[in-house]
Amino acid sequence: MSVAAGALPQTTDRAPAIVLTDVTKVHPGGVRALDGVSLTVPAGEFLAVMGPSGSGKSTLMHCAAGLDTPTSGSILVDGREIAGLDETRRTELRRERIGFVFQAYNLVPSLTVADNITLPLRLAGQAVDTEWLHQLVERVGLAGRLDHRPAELSGGQQQRAAIARALIARPAVVFADEPTGALDLRSARAVLELLRESVDELGQTVVMVTHDPGAAAHAHRAVVMADGSVVDTVEQPTAAELARRLVTLGQG
Repeated sequence: MSVAAGALPQTTDRAPAIVLTDVTKVHPGGVRALDGVSLTVPAGEFLAVMGPSGSGKSTLMHCAAGLDTPTSGSILVDGREIAGLDETRRTELRRERIGFVFQAYNLVPSLTVADNITLPLRLAGQAVDTEWLHQLVERVGLAGRLDHRPAELSGGQQQRAAIARALIARPAVVFADEPTGALDLRSARAVLELLRESVDELGQTVVMVTHDPGAAAHAHRAVVMADGSVVDTVEQPTAAELARRLVTLGQG
């Protein structure tokens, strides 16, 4: 498939999508959820973040996405320091430069598929690029479903609508939090392939948090977390290799 007209610039012309430098997050009571994490996500990469429950992977995503503030350290998103932003400016940044895909889809039940997809643009007061909308809708396979409500779609279709919504504003990075957790195997595979296509063909950057080695195997790179730190990095991961490393980690 050829690269769409709405694709992001080539990765060689772009700064890293995310740069975390010595990021810590200490919760009340002294629980250290992140312990000096440094991580760079190049533009145009599909990165999977794995780890057992309590490893810090969700906290890492929340801080990198501007949903939470770190206790210390630096977080650059698309070259902009976000660690010290107040809530208003973090909200603006999330609207303009960050897309989200959640396990529960988070579509608005009363809105049509078309209105759900374009909601981020309307909330930001931006005009809808109809050509880009049509390209996305064709890509995610929902061209005949734009007038439907979410309840009229399967789970896989709802998640594909959520991916189109995440991509509509051409964000610097899309964060996907367990995006296949509520889907059957066939729908999950289709969603993961769609996320990978958005990277390989559109130049999108995707950071996916998952506990599933099979899902993480769709990424270019996987990092494994434990006790608030990145303890392993796997290039071109396979499900078997990631499963082995997670088992080893659990035995350590």
